[in-house]
Amino acid sequence: MTRSVVWLLAAGVLALPGTGIAATLRTVPSSEATATAGRIDRLLESAWAAKGIQPATRADDAEFLRRVYLDLAGRIPSVAEVRAFLADKQDDKRRRLIAELLERPTYSQHFTTVWRNLLMPEANSNFQTMFMVPGFEAWLRKQFDENVHYDVMVRELLTTTVGQDSMQSVYGRNANAKLTPIAFYMAKETKAENLASATARVFLGIRLECAQCHDHPFAEWKRDQFWSFAAFFGGMKGRDQGDGIRMPQAETANVREIAIPGTSRQAPATFPDGTLPQWKDKTATRQTLADWVTGAENPYFAKATVNRVWAYFFGKGLVEPIDEMVGSQETVAHHAELLDELARSFVASGFNLKFLLETIVSTRAYQLTSGGGKSVTGELYSRHPVRGLTAEQLFDSVATATGLGAAAPTSPGIFLVNDPNPRTEFLTKFGNQSERSTDHETSILHALTLMNGKVIADATNPEKSQLLASVLDAPFFTTPTRIETFYLATLSRTPTTKELARATDFLNNATVAGGQATSGVELEKRTHAALADILWSLLNSGEFLLNH
Repeated sequence: MTRSVVWLLAAGVLALPGTGIAATLRTVPSSEATATAGRIDRLLESAWAAKGIQPATRADDAEFLRRVYLDLAGRIPSVAEVRAFLADKQDDKRRRLIAELLERPTYSQHFTTVWRNLLMPEANSNFQTMFMVPGFEAWLRKQFDENVHYDVMVRELLTTTVGQDSMQSVYGRNANAKLTPIAFYMAKETKAENLASATARVFLGIRLECAQCHDHPFAEWKRDQFWSFAAFFGGMKGRDQGDGIRMPQAETANVREIAIPGTSRQAPATFPDGTLPQWKDKTATRQTLADWVTGAENPYFAKATVNRVWAYFFGKGLVEPIDEMVGSQETVAHHAELLDELARSFVASGFNLKFLLETIVSTRAYQLTSGGGKSVTGELYSRHPVRGLTAEQLFDSVATATGLGAAAPTSPGIFLVNDPNPRTEFLTKFGNQSERSTDHETSILHALTLMNGKVIADATNPEKSQLLASVLDAPFFTTPTRIETFYLATLSRTPTTKELARATDFLNNATVAGGQATSGVELEKRTHAALADILWSLLNSGEFLLNH
C-alpha cells in the first residue's frame, strides 16, 4: 500500500468496506441543555410571530457541521469527520455531535484562545505583554480541561496572590510552578483603575472607565462610582521595571478605600449597584469583591456572561453593546426575556460554561441557514449571521484541510520571539481583527497573504500538502473524485453539479496546449498545476474564509 493511500485512509478521504467510517457518536447530550434550548426556541418563535418575521430554513447537515466545528473546536472538520456525520442517519446526531465536541481537547484549546483574547487583549498589541501569554494560557487551559465552572474560575482570577512569590508562572517556563492568572494583573500594570475597568467590562458588562476622569452628563455612571469600585484593588503595589513593564510587588491587606486623583477625597469600596460590602474578619478585600461578583444574586454577572457568549455565536448580543449593558443611552435590548431565561438557567447549572455553550448551539436559531433570500431579514436572530474567521480558526482550518497539521503547535500559545513556526507568522499578520465578527474586514495585507503567502503556498504545494500530494498520486482517483475530495476537505461538502462541471472543464482546458491535447510528462505537469489551482481557489473562496 503506497504512502498516499495510507494517508488517504487515515484522513478519511477513502473508506474501505466495513471500516465503519460513519462512526457512532457516543457522548450523551445534556437533557437540561436540550430543555433550555427548547424554551429559547419558543421565546424566539413567539417574537417572530408577533413581528411577522419569516425565519430562515434549517441549515443542512454540511452547513451545520462546518459551523459547529469552527465555533466549538476552532477549525473545520476533517474529511473523515464530514463523511462520518453525513453518513449518520440518526435523528439526534446533531445533539450527540455537540456533546462530543465539548469533550474533545480541541474545545479546551480553542476556548483558551477565545478567553485569553477577552481577558488579555493587550497581548495583541503590546510586545511586553506577549511574553506573558504562555503562562496565562496554561492556567486557562487547565480551567477548560477540568470544566471548572465559570464562577470558580473568575473567583480564582480575582483573588490570586499578587506579589514576588507569584511570578514564577508568568512566562510559562517553570513546569513546577503553580499555574496562576497573575499575568492578568501584569497586563493591567497592577493599577487599581485598570483592574477595575477590566473587571467591570468583562464580568459585569458595564463600562465604568468612561467615568474615570469626570462625570458625563448623559451617562449613568459617575466618577465616584468608578473610584469606589477601583477601591477594591486599592491595596495593589507595583514596581516599574522600565521598558513599559510594571511588576506586581505586594498588596497591602484590607485596604478598603482609594484616593480620587486630583481631589482630597477618599472613595470607599462600593459595588456598582450601590450596595456596601458586608466586611468579614479575615476575609481579604478582593475576596469580598469576588464573592459579590460571582454570586448568584449579582444583577450583572450571569447576564453579562450569557450575553457575551450569545454574541460569540451570533455576532450580536441579546443586549448591545455587550460591554455597556447598563448605563448608556445607546444600550438596546433585543430580547430581554430571552436574556433573563438564559441567565436563570446558567445560574441553575452552577455557572457551567459547557452547559451554556451546549444550550445555545442546540437552539433552532443557531441551526438556521445563513441564506434564505431577500424575504428573510435576519431580524431577531431569524437567520444565522455570516461571520469572519479569527486568525487562529483560519490557520487551523487550512492545516486541517491540507495536512499541514505538523506546522500547528499543540499548545495554544502563539507569541514567541523569532519563532519560525508558520502559525506564529500567520497569526502575526492576521492578529488585529474586528471586535465584532459580523464586521469582518480584510486588508490588502490579509488578501495578499492568502493569495501569495507561505501558508497557502505550502498548502498548494505537493511537496508540503498531504492532501494535494495524495490526491495527485492516487492512481485510482478519477477527476470527479479528486474535485470532490478538495470540496470535502475545504468546504465540508460535495460540489454541486455546476461546480463539478466547471472544475472539470478547467482541468480539461489546462491540459491542452496550442489546441492539441498534451501527453506524458507535460500532461502530468499541467494536470498537477491545474489541480493545485483548484485547491488554491477553494482556499481563497469566501465560503472557506467565512463562518456561515
